[in-house]
Amino acid sequence: MTDLVAIARSLFAEGKGLLAADESVHTATTRLAEYGVPAGAEMRRQYRDLFIGADDIGMYLSGVILFSESLIEKGNDKKLFPKSLASRGIAPGVKVDLGTEPFPESPNELITNGLIGLPERLVEYKKQGAIFTKWRAVFRIDGDTLPSSQAIHENAKRLASYAKEAQTAGLVPIIEPEVLMEGTHSRTRARTVIEETLNTVFSVLEEHSVDRAGIILKTSMALSGSGSRKKDTPEEVADDTISALMKSVPRQIAGIVFLSGGQTPNQATENLAALISRAKEVNAPWPITFSYARALQEEALALWKGKEENVPAAREAFLSRLVKVSTAVM
Repeated sequence: MTDLVAIARSLFAEGKGLLAADESVHTATTRLAEYGVPAGAEMRRQYRDLFIGADDIGMYLSGVILFSESLIEKGNDKKLFPKSLASRGIAPGVKVDLGTEPFPESPNELITNGLIGLPERLVEYKKQGAIFTKWRAVFRIDGDTLPSSQAIHENAKRLASYAKEAQTAGLVPIIEPEVLMEGTHSRTRARTVIEETLNTVFSVLEEHSVDRAGIILKTSMALSGSGSRKKDTPEEVADDTISALMKSVPRQIAGIVFLSGGQTPNQATENLAALISRAKEVNAPWPITFSYARALQEEALALWKGKEENVPAAREAFLSRLVKVSTAVM
């Protein structure tokens, strides 16, 4: 039988974290367009290979979250991405939700799809080499009205159903209830929403008999809304975030990974270092690391621009950022 607790804990090796390379076709196309890179399956493959194929990433990454199409793609080394990662001691994972749609009861909020056909997809993903999975739900803050308790509860039920299915299939679930940074809200409001959301999610996980020791939480930091013009200090972010987590996250879970959620690479790195420091001060009961996408990729993509001759410089920038983020979690 698969030891999900051991696998989950292995993702928290000292100084290592996760690369979230699981952008959907739509998100990857939009991301690449920002850097003048044309759309298409081959460019998406090269985009993945830019990061997965870089030397020495095993020193800083314990796992990589892939999009489903990447499970069956090969890197420039002619190896399937999951096999290439596993051969270097990096765990391959996969995003298993199918994106969001408006919540009928509150059309300004989103619910995540993907439960239909999930057991069959999980069996296939495991055969293709995945050993952990991820499901993302998103929560938008708007004053005191959003997120609504109905949207929080519906997304929590779906996260719990997914987590139970993943564990049944012998795959570690990462649950990602992301509180979005977009908006004009205060950092205090973000902290309150993170707390409320996580309390609901863990309550519903318990109702679904999900084994807490075999799950990982991927969470947002408590940040002032991007439209608020407020610049939070790393210490403020750390205090409010760790405070929310201590009040809402059970000590038994395997660990917590932070998403960068639209922060700049430097912000995401500095805030992470402050979070780790604060967690140590208060003796937080779980290991903590990163699960970043843009914050790890942005500098490399700006140099790469889809051109082969720029790959060495882009990979150098990627590794340089990995070193900084790794140092932040030590």
